[in-house]
Amino acid sequence: MTVRSISIIIPHYNDLQQLARCLESLRRQTIPRERFEIIVSDNNSTGGVAAVEHIAPDVTVVSAPEQGAGPARNVGAAIAQGAYLAFIDSDCIADRDWLCEGIAALERFDYVGGQVITTVTSREDPTAAEAFEAIFAFNFKRYIEKEGFSGSGNLFVPRTIFRKVGGFRARVSEDMEWCRRANAMGFTLGYAERAIVYHPARREWSELIRRWDRFMAEDIRLEKEKAGWQIRWIIHAAIVAISPLGHWFSVIRSHRLLGFRAKCRGLSALIRIRSYRSYRMIFLLLHQPQD
Repeated sequence: MTVRSISIIIPHYNDLQQLARCLESLRRQTIPRERFEIIVSDNNSTGGVAAVEHIAPDVTVVSAPEQGAGPARNVGAAIAQGAYLAFIDSDCIADRDWLCEGIAALERFDYVGGQVITTVTSREDPTAAEAFEAIFAFNFKRYIEKEGFSGSGNLFVPRTIFRKVGGFRARVSEDMEWCRRANAMGFTLGYAERAIVYHPARREWSELIRRWDRFMAEDIRLEKEKAGWQIRWIIHAAIVAISPLGHWFSVIRSHRLLGFRAKCRGLSALIRIRSYRSYRMIFLLLHQPQD
C-alpha cells in the first residue's frame, strides 16, 4: 500500500478509561504509526484537555466547547493534517487492520463506513439490554446498503470531500444528515466490511432508554425539515410497534446469544424496546422537542 497521510478523529466526553483502550488499539494498527495522527476532541469533560493529555501524551488533544459529538468531530477535522479522515468513537476498539482496510476501501468508493461488532460480557448470560444490542445494534451494513448512511463511529472520508460537504450538524442525527448531504452532491458511499471496530453493548436498561430517547429526539428534528413528515412519522411508529413479528426469528437463530435463557432475554428486550420506541415516537409527535 502506498504511503498515505491519515487523521484519526475521536470525540470524547468523560470516558477516559474506554478512551485509553481505544487509543491502545490504534497504536497497534498494522499501518505504521508515523503514517497517521490521532486527534482527540474533548467535549467539555470534567478533567478537560489536561486529563486526556495525561493519559495520552502521544496524541493531539483539542478542546471542543460546543456540546455534541458532531461539533466535537468538526473541531478535530478542522485541525486535521491528513489527506484522509477516519472517525471512531472513544468507546470503540479498533481491529488491527481497521485503518488499513478503511483506507483501502476508499479506492472503490468516495467515502465508506466499516463494520461494528457489538460485544457482550457473556453470550450465555447477558443482561436484557446486552441481548438486544448484541443482535440489533450498529448494523452498519444495513445502514449503508439499504438506508444510504453510515454511522460516524466508523467512517472514512477524504478530507477534500469532507470540506466540500461541510461539517456535522448539532442536535440532529448528525451522521445520517451528513451522509444525505454527501449523497446529494453525488458522492458514493460504500461498506468496508473488513474495517472492523468493536463496541460494548449497553448493560443497563436505563442506558438503552437514554440512547433511544436521544436518537428519537434528533430524528424528529431532522424529519421536521421535510414536508409531510407527520404522516411518515406515524407510519414509522406503527412499523416499529409491529416489527418484533418480523424480527423474532433473528433472535432465535443468532449465534451471538447462546442458550435458551439468553435468547428469551433477547426476545423480551426486543418487544419491550420496540414498544417503548413506538410510544415515544407518538409522544414526541404530540410534544415536539424545541429546536
